[in-house]
Amino acid sequence: MAMNMYSGGGIQDPEALAEMNTAPLIDVMLVLLVMLIITIPIQSHAVKLSLPTGKPPPVQVPPPVVNLDINSDGSIQWNGQAVASRANLDTRIRAAAAQANQPEIRLRASGLVPYKYVAEVMADSQRLGLNSIGIVDSD
Repeated sequence: MAMNMYSGGGIQDPEALAEMNTAPLIDVMLVLLVMLIITIPIQSHAVKLSLPTGKPPPVQVPPPVVNLDINSDGSIQWNGQAVASRANLDTRIRAAAAQANQPEIRLRASGLVPYKYVAEVMADSQRLGLNSIGIVDSD
C-alpha cells in the first residue's frame, strides 16, 4: 500500500502514482500523544474549607397536623370527629394553641359551604392564638 504502480489496463506503459503513506505518520503521532499524556504531572486542586466545630443544631420535629373539615351544612369535624358546638371547637383550639409544638391546622371546606362559616373558624383560630392555619383543597 506504499505505492500504487499500476494505473489500469491498456497497451501503454504503466504510470507510477506516488501517494504518501500516512499510516506510519499517524502511528508516530499517537505514540507522541500517549507519551505526552503520561509525562504530564497529575495536578491536584485542593480547596481548603474551615468546617464548623461543635454540636449541630437539634433536628426540628415537624408539627402535628389537625384536619379541620367544614361540611356544607356548617358542621365541623376535628380530625374526623364531629364537633358538637362552637364552644367545643373553641376549647379544642385553645388546647392546641397552648401546646409547645403547635399543630398545623389544615382547613378543608366543602364547595357548598357559605364563606361565613370558614371565616368564623379562621377568625376564632387567630383570636385564640393558633399560628399556623392553611386552607386545603377539598378533593
